[in-house]
Amino acid sequence: MKEKIQSLPSSPGVYLMKDSLGGIIYVGKSKNLKKRVQSYFYHSNSHPKKIKMLVSHIKDLEYRVTDTEFEAFMLECRLIQELKPMYNKKMKNPLAYTYIAIKMRDGLRRIEIASEPAANDGFVYFGPYTASRHSVERAIQGVQECCKIACNYSSFNGSACLNHSLGLCRGMCLGGEAVKEYNEIIDRFIAMLDGSDRSLYEEMRQSMQLAAEQYDFETAAKYRDCIDAVDYLLMKEKIIGFAGENRNILIIEDLNEDRIKLFLIKRNHIVYSEKITVRGSGMESLQAKIKNVIFSHFGAGSHPSSGGVSREEVDEAQIIYSYLQRSAGRYLLIPEEWLESEDHRGIDDALNALLGEILSLI
Repeated sequence: MKEKIQSLPSSPGVYLMKDSLGGIIYVGKSKNLKKRVQSYFYHSNSHPKKIKMLVSHIKDLEYRVTDTEFEAFMLECRLIQELKPMYNKKMKNPLAYTYIAIKMRDGLRRIEIASEPAANDGFVYFGPYTASRHSVERAIQGVQECCKIACNYSSFNGSACLNHSLGLCRGMCLGGEAVKEYNEIIDRFIAMLDGSDRSLYEEMRQSMQLAAEQYDFETAAKYRDCIDAVDYLLMKEKIIGFAGENRNILIIEDLNEDRIKLFLIKRNHIVYSEKITVRGSGMESLQAKIKNVIFSHFGAGSHPSSGGVSREEVDEAQIIYSYLQRSAGRYLLIPEEWLESEDHRGIDDALNALLGEILSLI
C-alpha cells in the first residue's frame, strides 16, 4: 500500500478503495490523487470514526486519471451509482432522497415529507433533495413557525392547539379567518418553491431585519436560520429546474498553454469530449472544428428529452450546475433556435467571443 500510494500521480482522478477480497468499498475523487489518498493514512487520530473504520478495511486500491477535476467529479458520481460501495452508502446514502409534498388532509393542505412521489395522486411534490431528511424537515418547520402555521392538531375540534398559545399557530385549529390566511400562505409557499413568487421569502427577510432593529436578536436568529434552510431548498429547485430544461452546454477547460478540453453536455450527460490543440490554430479553423462538433452531437432527438428530474440524476445535475457557477464564463448555453436556424450568426458570434478570450491568453 505504501508503495502504491507513493507512486500515485499528482493529477485529477478517481480512486477506488478495496478490501481483502478485492471488493470496492469506497470511491472518491480529487484534483490531486496522491495528496488526497495520503490524507487517509496520515494524522489518523484526527479522523472521524467512519474514516478510521474505512481505513482499517483498505487492503488495496486502484485509480483512474482524468484530464480535469470536473471529469473526476462526474466519474465518481457515475461509479458510486453503478458500484454502490459500502462506505459511500454509510457516509452519504445515495438513495437518501427526500421530497416535499403538499397533501390534502382533514380539509386542509399540509406540508409533509415523502421519500417517493406517488403517481397520479393529485398532490404537489418538490424535490428530490439530497440533504438529510432532517435538514428538509428543519426547513419546513422553520417556515411553519415563522409564518405561524405550525398547528399541531391532526384534526380541528374548535379548541386551540398548544402551538397557538406559543404564538406558532395563527388559529387554523379554531377555524374562521385563520383558515383563509393559512391557505394563502400555502399558495405563497408553493410559489416560492416553484420560483413564481418570492414574496414569502422577502417577508421573512424583512421580519428578520425588523427584529434585529428592535434588538430582538433571538427572533432575528430564528428567522436567519429559517432563511438559511429555505435557501438550500431554493438552490436545489434551481438545480432541478436547470437539468429539466435539457440545455445544450459547451464547456472548455484549459489543460496547459497548448491544449484545451472540450465537453458537450446534454441534461446531465457528457455526450462528447475531446482534447484540442490551440497553439498555432487560427480562429477560423478552431471555430469551424468546434462548430462541426456541436452540430454533430446536439442533433434533435438524439439525447434525453426535457421533463422531470429523477433522483438518479440529481447528483450529476448538481455537479454540472455548480461547475457552471464557478467556471468564469468558459461555457456556452446553446439554444435550440441556433441549431435549427439556417442563419448561424448566433452560434458564430458566441464562439468568436469565447475563443477570442481563450486565444488571447495563449
